[in-house]
Amino acid sequence: MDLLEKRQTYLFPTKQPYYQEPIELVKAQGSRVWDSSGKEYLDAIGGIVTNSVGHNHPRIKAKIKEMLERDVPQHSTFLYLSKYMEDLGEKLSQLAPGGLNQCYFTNSGSEANEMAVMSARVATGEQTMIALRHGYHGGTNVPLSLCGNSQWKFPAQPQASVVHAVEPYCYRCPYGAQKGFCALECAEDIQNVIETATHGKVAGLIVEPVLGVGGFIDPPLEYHRRAAEIVRNVGGKYLSDEVQTGVGRTGKFFFAIEESEVVPDIITMAKGFGGGAPIGAVVAKKEIAMSLKGKTHFNTFGGDPYQSMQAGEVIDIIKDEELIENAHREGKYLKEGFQSLSEEFPVLGDVRGRGLMIGIELVKDPKTKEPAAKETAEIMDLSKERGLLLGKGGLKGNVIRIAPSLSIRREESEELLKIMKSSLQALRDRSMKK
Repeated sequence: MDLLEKRQTYLFPTKQPYYQEPIELVKAQGSRVWDSSGKEYLDAIGGIVTNSVGHNHPRIKAKIKEMLERDVPQHSTFLYLSKYMEDLGEKLSQLAPGGLNQCYFTNSGSEANEMAVMSARVATGEQTMIALRHGYHGGTNVPLSLCGNSQWKFPAQPQASVVHAVEPYCYRCPYGAQKGFCALECAEDIQNVIETATHGKVAGLIVEPVLGVGGFIDPPLEYHRRAAEIVRNVGGKYLSDEVQTGVGRTGKFFFAIEESEVVPDIITMAKGFGGGAPIGAVVAKKEIAMSLKGKTHFNTFGGDPYQSMQAGEVIDIIKDEELIENAHREGKYLKEGFQSLSEEFPVLGDVRGRGLMIGIELVKDPKTKEPAAKETAEIMDLSKERGLLLGKGGLKGNVIRIAPSLSIRREESEELLKIMKSSLQALRDRSMKK
């Protein structure tokens, strides 16, 4: 029985591989991965927007080996002091914008968002949360209720005191406006939701600075400022979900929300935070964290030594190797390259995003903007054949997501664009033969 047969036989059917002919990855280094046949690929999605400092970074490998040699406990729990967890809390608090200095560590972004929402509810005494259509915040109970995409929801999924505001989707603006020439109608809808779908008070609003699973939807920076103002006017908290955008991926700050000049009440993160290790985090204002005092709440594996070490090392590597600056530089180069390709290949309807978080929305016709989901899947397969691994997202599955390691080199960016152009040409040639 091969691996695909084993997966189909023994694993839940929700775990679907990207490709019609799935590959098994057996080796990784930097921005490169190799499959079981020995074929090499440029990894342009980094797992699932997770490979922040490169696969198997030598500093992380050395630290893991050193800890194993010293027999450092793999699991210590919150019941005992641990320099790794406490030191990570100090590092993260020092990086967070003003007033956020209380940390809670989890295994994943889903759990981080569960904790963040509970904290907002306890701190305000309110239950209702506002989330966004097209948003995504994880696969556990509350995060799935926050989700604004039917592909991720199930008939048994309860709506846990959550209401949804309209998405800040400039390419497909629900109000027919253009980015930079609008009255932020999407942000004003939050006020409308508060007045019509709640009792006038909410626990908070949770927003991704760039909507990840939604297709790297990048709202205007002023959207976040207005959204925060609206929710705080009714006593709610502003939660910034940085699971995908955090650790400098957007190329300006460690936390993407800082570019909007908004100081959230709570920030959540995971994925690139651990650079491959299963760790998530909540960073909150002290008064929010203190509202939970008197109760016991913990995560069994959250903050364990090896995961905490790796997250702390990721922070140091990003600083020492100036990877935020590299994300800005290479992201700009790639975005301009994709925009140039869109002039030659109209199937590329929209190129958007910040830093090394680039979304490319494929359409059948640039005027009608009809989603090109089939063509997106074909481009992914054609790119895989040429040695390039891409991500996919969007409500209709027609957005290619580019999120390589923050350490990607210029020659690798050039290779990425070259393979994409070749794949687009092959797609065009194939369509002309039909």
